Amino acid sequence: MTRRWLFADQLGPHFLDEPNQEVLLVESKAVFRRRAFHRQKAHLILSALRHRAQDDGVRLVRADTYAEAVTQKVTVCHPTSRAARALVHRLPDVEVLPPRGFVTAPADFTAWAKGRDHLRMEEFYRDARQRHGILMDGDEPAGGKWNLDHENREPPPRGAERLDVPPAPAITEDEIDEQVRSDLDRWQREDGIEFIGNDGPRLFPATRREALARLRHFVTHRLPTFGPYEDAMLAGDPWMSHSLLSSSINLGLLDPLEVVERAEEAYRKGNAPLAGVEGFVRQIIGWRDFIWHLYWYFEPEYRAANELHARKELPRWFADLDADAVEARCLSDVLAGVRDRGWVHHIPRLMVLGNYAMQRGWRPGAVADWFHRSFVDGYEWVMTANVIGMSQFADAGRMSSKPYAGGGAYIKRMSDYCGGCRYDPGKRVGDDACPFTAGYWAFLARNEQALTGNHRMRQPLTGLRRLADLDALVEQEKARGSRAP
Repeated sequence: MTRRWLFADQLGPHFLDEPNQEVLLVESKAVFRRRAFHRQKAHLILSALRHRAQDDGVRLVRADTYAEAVTQKVTVCHPTSRAARALVHRLPDVEVLPPRGFVTAPADFTAWAKGRDHLRMEEFYRDARQRHGILMDGDEPAGGKWNLDHENREPPPRGAERLDVPPAPAITEDEIDEQVRSDLDRWQREDGIEFIGNDGPRLFPATRREALARLRHFVTHRLPTFGPYEDAMLAGDPWMSHSLLSSSINLGLLDPLEVVERAEEAYRKGNAPLAGVEGFVRQIIGWRDFIWHLYWYFEPEYRAANELHARKELPRWFADLDADAVEARCLSDVLAGVRDRGWVHHIPRLMVLGNYAMQRGWRPGAVADWFHRSFVDGYEWVMTANVIGMSQFADAGRMSSKPYAGGGAYIKRMSDYCGGCRYDPGKRVGDDACPFTAGYWAFLARNEQALTGNHRMRQPLTGLRRLADLDALVEQEKARGSRAP
C-alpha cells in the first residue's frame, strides 16, 4: 500500500485506509517563518507531529519546505488550505484523495448550496442532521424541534465565580514537549523566527489518547451543563463547560462524527439533556462543516471582502496581545486569555474581540489573519468565513443575516465583567462611557447607509436616529482612535 502523507492537521486514524498503513510526516520550518504564530500554537502543532512520529510505520522528515521532504510516491488526503492544495497538485508522484475529517461531503454541500442567494448555517445544519441521521427520531428531529437555542442562552449563575463542573483532565508534558520548547527557543534565538503570546504548559491534547480522554470526560462530566451556559462568560472561569475539543478535531486527532455520536449516545441514555446535546452537535456538524465548505465554495477573493469599507489596521496593543494596556475589563481579560492560553470560547471571540474590531473599522483581512495566528485551533479555513463573513460582516450578508454588533448591555447580561470596570455599560458619552456601548452606536452611524436595507437592523437604526447626543458620541469615538480603551 502506498505511503500516506499526513499534514499536521490530519493525524488521526480516519486519515488512513488501514491501521498499519505507512505514514510520512513533514515538519516544515518555513511555515513558522511566514507568520508570527502564537507560541503555544506552534508548540501544540510540533508536539502533535512528533508524538505521532513515535508510532510504528511513521517517518518524520524535518525540512525547510514540504517540497524538499516529499521525494517518494505518496497519497494525501485533500488538504485544508488553497496553498497546500496547489502544492500537492504541483508535486510529482502525489495522488490527492478526497477530504476527510469532516462530516458532509463536498458534493453534497454543493448540491445543497446550488441556486441559493444567501447561505445560512441553520438550513445546512438541518439538511446535515437528516442526511447523516444524527439526533433524528425517524424523519423528525429528536424532541420535535430542530433548534433549542432558546434553552441555551442563559447568563452565568448570579454570584458564581465559576461553574460547578470538574476541570478537564490535565495534560502531562513529556520529553517530546521539552524538546519542542527547546527547539522553539533556538529558532527564536538563532533563526529570527518570531512568535506572539506567552509560552506556558501545554493545555491541549497532542495525541489521540489525550484527545479521547478529553472527549470521554466532556461527555460524562461537562456536557450535561454545557447547553445553558454555552454563551455565558465568567472572568474567573475561561473554560466554563466547553468541550475544549476544537484543537483536537482540527488537528485530526478526533473524527467529528465520533464526537457527535458520543454526545448523542449520552442523550439517548438519559445522561445529558437534549438542548445541550443539540447545541453541541450544531457546533460540530453544523457550524464547523459549514465554515469548511464555505472556504472552498466561495471564490478565493472572498478573503479580501470589505463591503463596509473598514480600512484601519490593527493597533499594536491588540496585535501584540498587550492586555495590560486595556482598562475595559472584558476586553482586557479576553485579550489576556488569548495571550496566555491561545484560546477563549466562541462568545468572547465573537462578541468581545470581533465585535470591538468591527466597531472600530479594522481591516477584515487583518482581523482574520490575527485570529488564524493567535488561536491554537485557528486555521485559514476556520477563520476566513468565521471572521470575514460572520464576525466582521464584510461580505454584506452572504453567510450571516446581520452584523454581530452589540453594546455593553449584552456583555453585562451575559458576563460578570461589568462589575468593577471603570466603564459604565449604560453610558455612551463621557469619561466613563463604555467603549462597547459607544462603539456600537458609532458603528451604526458610520454604516447607516450600508445597513438600511437589512430588515434585522431596522430597529437599531431607528434608535440611532433618535439619539440626541449622536454628534458628541461620534466625535468622542473619533478622538479615541486606535488607543486602547
